Amino acid sequence: MSSKIEQIIEEIEEYIDGCKPQTLSKTNIIVNKEEIEELLRELRMKTPEEIKRYQKVLANRDAILADAQAKADAIIKEANIHTSELINEHEIMQQAYIQANEIMAAAESEAQQRLDAATIEANNFRMQAMRYTDDMLGNLQKLIHQTMDHHTAKYETMMTSLKDFSDILANNRSELAPALNESELKDLEE
Repeated sequence: MSSKIEQIIEEIEEYIDGCKPQTLSKTNIIVNKEEIEELLRELRMKTPEEIKRYQKVLANRDAILADAQAKADAIIKEANIHTSELINEHEIMQQAYIQANEIMAAAESEAQQRLDAATIEANNFRMQAMRYTDDMLGNLQKLIHQTMDHHTAKYETMMTSLKDFSDILANNRSELAPALNESELKDLEE
């Protein structure tokens, strides 16, 4: 699972390492939009089946809840029918009323339990998908920060080298200045 994703992340890192830095910028690089989009498309295509399953469950959450509600309604309807049958029997009318209330309470309780269970399951899938997505985004963010730090260090090293080189050139020119001034004075005297 993660080996395919890690491979694509390594490809993105190698691609970023190979990009040219933008002129006069410590952190910006020039990126070929098509190449980076292709790498991101590959990353999306390698998304584990678990995430796709979680997304499907989340998409079907309403259907799950509707199914649970339909089952609850059927149980309540059955309880109502049973209650009507008991009430029709005159001798046991009082007992039928008590039983009907118990059946309806049990049906409502079971329906609520099913709705609660379906909601908890859908929320658990959603949280797992969000955690996984957050982990993946965190890894990608860490990779980007590492790449930025790496390139910033290279840029700073290059700027230090150029500064040192510029200082050497300035020293060399200052050493040449007295000799040049003498030569110009002799030319003027002649």
